Amino acid sequence: MSPSGAEFIRQIKTQITETDPQVVHGLIGNGVAIVDVRETEEYATGHLPGAKHVPRGYLESRIEGIVPDRAQRVILYCASGNRSALAARTLSQDLGYEQVESMTGGITLWKDRGYKVEVPATLSAEQRERYSRHILIPEIGERGQRALLEARVLLLGAGGLGSPTALYLAAAGVGTLGIVDDDVVDLSNLQRQVIHNTERIGTSKVDSAAATIHALNPDVEVVPYKTRLDASNIMEIIDGWDVIVDGVDNFPTRYLLNDASVRLQIPVVSASILGFDGQLSIFKPYDGPCYRCLFPVPPPAELAPSCGANGVLGVLPGTMGLLQATEVIKLIVGAGDPAIGRLLLYDALAATLTEVKVRRDPACPVCSRDPESITDAEMGVFPDYEAFCAAAG
Repeated sequence: MSPSGAEFIRQIKTQITETDPQVVHGLIGNGVAIVDVRETEEYATGHLPGAKHVPRGYLESRIEGIVPDRAQRVILYCASGNRSALAARTLSQDLGYEQVESMTGGITLWKDRGYKVEVPATLSAEQRERYSRHILIPEIGERGQRALLEARVLLLGAGGLGSPTALYLAAAGVGTLGIVDDDVVDLSNLQRQVIHNTERIGTSKVDSAAATIHALNPDVEVVPYKTRLDASNIMEIIDGWDVIVDGVDNFPTRYLLNDASVRLQIPVVSASILGFDGQLSIFKPYDGPCYRCLFPVPPPAELAPSCGANGVLGVLPGTMGLLQATEVIKLIVGAGDPAIGRLLLYDALAATLTEVKVRRDPACPVCSRDPESITDAEMGVFPDYEAFCAAAG
């Protein structure tokens, strides 16, 4: 750095607050936003634990997506403390952030003090190109894309809802997709089940979906389950997945899924379709209501006919399936406001989307219990939901 440049940095540092790495070390995990303003290549070599990444050149356009609260305490750092000093002045003087500091000596001094550095798994050059539009979004970035690549999402059904959801989750780079379906591709499916094609009529839907996914994105591993979900296998199949996508077409299985997912505390992104109408909600155990809170008993059969009996607009599963895929991605990367405690009702004929608030039922027979009170003996024991739904009808 030239003498004039060094003098300029000294002047900048008189206008900001600098904080020693020892102080920063004690603040990690305590509600302080720690932001790395180095370039992407530098960040990939190692960063402070939990640090968010906004390169100095993108600070003005991206910082609000990373730190939306201008009153939150923000500590910036770079390699040596110079770029972060400039960034701190920009945040405090130009962007209105109230508590901005620059870490003295940057990550170089941090390492010299012997403090821990996280080294993230890096994306390959091909992955950087494939997911470049995700990486540009502040709410996703490299950290979010790595989270997607490490995520495990289970899709119940490779039909109308499962088809678009699987396609777009695969395209987004969700690393492992499980698919549960015991059916084969039929000609009548092809009006809406876009993951299959005419040449695959008679082929297992799971195999057909896997072939399409592998052709679209070789990063994605497909775990096939050519079986029908029931009380004898549900706990084994759904255990260990991060998110479940509910594309089932009958009430007994939905109630069974609810019981099992609450016991294993796995969020379910649920949707249903009929005619021109669709609905969607997220059932995240103990963070919001479960399916039984929303539907304590199933509706009579005449009020809830199947798509096979009543028909469905071919593009409607695409609309609702893409909403499901969007909610799954939000849950994985921790972005936005997921549809927990909200039921979204879509009317394709009227082109309207209505939201209904849903609260947990304190008397719910499933989610009102403390999860710690559920014994090992109870975990895999479920009511006869076929009989339960038949009685309601």
